[in-house]
Amino acid sequence: MKKRTHERLAPIHLDAYRPLRELVAETLRTAIQNGTLQPGERLMELQLADELGVSRTPIREAVRELEAEGFVVMIPRRGTYVADISLKDISQVFEIRTALEELAAGLAAERITEEELEELERLLVEIGDYIENGEIDRIIETDIKFHQILYTASRNNRLSEIINNLREMLTRFRSVSLHYPGRLQDTWQEHRDLVEAIAEHNATRARKIAVRHMENSERTLLKGIAEDKSVAAFLTQQAGSRKR
Repeated sequence: MKKRTHERLAPIHLDAYRPLRELVAETLRTAIQNGTLQPGERLMELQLADELGVSRTPIREAVRELEAEGFVVMIPRRGTYVADISLKDISQVFEIRTALEELAAGLAAERITEEELEELERLLVEIGDYIENGEIDRIIETDIKFHQILYTASRNNRLSEIINNLREMLTRFRSVSLHYPGRLQDTWQEHRDLVEAIAEHNATRARKIAVRHMENSERTLLKGIAEDKSVAAFLTQQAGSRKR
């Protein structure tokens, strides 16, 4: 994966209901996730401010937020760079996420409302339809909503924030996992099993299913990376550059 100068970013469209810092952070986060801003690329405050049509202050605030989320790294006397990620990083993120997803599933089984259960059921049907039609973007969008309801049902806002940050760190590899043969159908069934356990308020079973889902997700992603030579080569390159 070659490092390149990023494409022009679109100017920010102001939203009366959202802070400018939040809009800038969302724009930069999306640009990192879709590859417009690539790992190892330096982020220049003045250039970003000019492209997004804002002052340097919201850029600086947004970058600090992205650093906390793991999207960028700030190196003293050298500048700010889009964060690299290695196979070791992926493994560590899954290790943490598995523990947190297990906790969230158990809490949701104890605290979920009937309205939230109905919404999970509705989203499952939608995801199933999107899988049949091969609508990957819709699958991703609806899957995010599905998990957000689960996290909300845990009634632990901090837990939800932490899990979402960890999920975002691996978004750039999502397509590798989703395109792996059979994974979409397996993921849907795992979600189905999880909803059934939560509906039964069986926290123990819900926790076990959440762990199995995360283990399968990690295994599939690593297989997909191994078979995608361009991604595998990139991660190997990042690991090598860290050792130098």
